[in-house]
Order: sequence, then C-alpha cells, then structure tokens
Amino acid sequence: MDKLVHAQGALIDLAIRFGPRALVAVLTLVAGGFVARWIGRAGERGLSRLELEPPVRTLLLRIVRLVVIGGFAILALANLGVDLLPLIAGLSVVGAGIALATQGVLSNAVAGLTIIFTKPYRIGDFIAVVGVEGRVEEISIFNTTLLHADRSRVVVPNRKIVGEILHNYGKIRQTRVSVAVAFEADLAGALRAIREAVASNPRVLEEPKALIQVAEAAAAGFRIDVRPWVSVADHGLIEGELYLAIGGALRAQGFAIGYPQLELRVPRRRVDASSGAPHD
Repeated sequence: MDKLVHAQGALIDLAIRFGPRALVAVLTLVAGGFVARWIGRAGERGLSRLELEPPVRTLLLRIVRLVVIGGFAILALANLGVDLLPLIAGLSVVGAGIALATQGVLSNAVAGLTIIFTKPYRIGDFIAVVGVEGRVEEISIFNTTLLHADRSRVVVPNRKIVGEILHNYGKIRQTRVSVAVAFEADLAGALRAIREAVASNPRVLEEPKALIQVAEAAAAGFRIDVRPWVSVADHGLIEGELYLAIGGALRAQGFAIGYPQLELRVPRRRVDASSGAPHD
C-alpha cells in the first residue's frame, strides 16, 4: 500500500509539474494546424493571381504549411523543456540515412524541381522523350504523366527526363503525306487541286500555312509533299483523311496517279550473213 500511495503521489506530482506544459504544447500544435491551414488558403488565393504552373503553386503551398507547422512544433517542444540541440543532431543523422536509402526518390524530386522552375514543357504540351511520347497530363515532384495516342498513360520518372534530349511539339504538330502524279501531268493544276483538298479539311490549321511542294522526280512520277499543321489531338486522324481527299480530287480532275514503273530493254540479235552466227 505504501508503494501504491508513493506511486500515486509521484503521478500527481508529475501531472502538476508537466500537465500544464503538455496542455499548452497540445494547444500550440492545434493552433499551428489552424494557422497553417489559414495561411495555405490565403496563399492559394494570392498565388492564383500569378501565372504559375499548378505544380509550382502546390509545392510553394506545401512548403509554407510545413514551415508553419514546424515552427509551432518547435515552440511546443521548447515549452515541454526538451533540449533541441541533441534532437536536431539526431534528426540530422536520421536524415542522412534516409537520404542514402532513397537516392532515386531524391533524384526524382530534384529533377522535378528543375522541370517545374525551368519549364521545358507545360501541361497540355505534346512531348517526346526517352523513347515515349504523349500529351503532358500532370507534372509532379517525382514524375511526369503523359497521355499516349492510344489513351494509355505513361508515367516517366523525372530523373529520366532531365539531361535527355526532349522534343516539345507544343499544342500543334506538322503531319506529312506524299502523293505521286504522272510525269505527263500538269504540275501546276495538280498542286492547285491538292491545295484545295487540304484547305477543305476542317482539321488543318490556317496558320501556320501548309507546305505543299514538288519534292522530287521519283520512279513513280513527281512526288509531292503535303505538310499541314494540325492540333495534337488530330494528328493521328488527319493522314487518312488527307489521302482520301487528295486522291479523290486528283481523280476527279483527271490527273493520273503515278505508279512505280520499270523499263526493260531487250537488245535485238542479228544474224551474220557470211557465217550464219547470231550476234548483238
């Protein structure tokens, strides 16, 4: 009974000594959460007026909230009488170990910050990098999500993008189709018919203007290159439509489509009258 009474007295003494401090520490943390939330909302309203990418705004708001919560946590620990210097030293050692164990994650984070602030591409741009291509759907700290032409999503780690050759098409792409007309065809008339067929397609952009020109004299005839500009979403659809429209326009106006031709020449063999032996 004496031990129980002694333990009860010790607990009451600890409650009297540290109870108010613990209560103040808890209230400090709760207040820190409310203040961080309020500052985050105010910061979101302020950053919405600036022309910043969504990932940049999200990153800045998270940093501000973490700083506020961290400050209130330090106040709570100091109120409890915790010596912060050994705690900071211990956290430094733990942080070094975590950094060594998560090198890939940290490299992705650093690469993500590089992408966010240097802006080699933006959400909505069509890019090709490290053997994949697609429209940028999301840029996060750790990876970039692309929407492929087949509607699948490609998640590329940011460290695979930074330092690589990146082709940014933006929001429009130039497509290319080729047709051949016979050598005897009227080239000026054929080009005029092709321009009309291309201009009638609603997917083709008026600016930049489509490039339509005679590329070479091939085996099948004169090869004409057609390079119109379309939006990224229409790039996979436009080629079939252009071949259909151009082929129909050329046939309707009587232009012969060029086909591969091979000319064979067989030498005539003559017979020598004196000997009767054939020779070339």
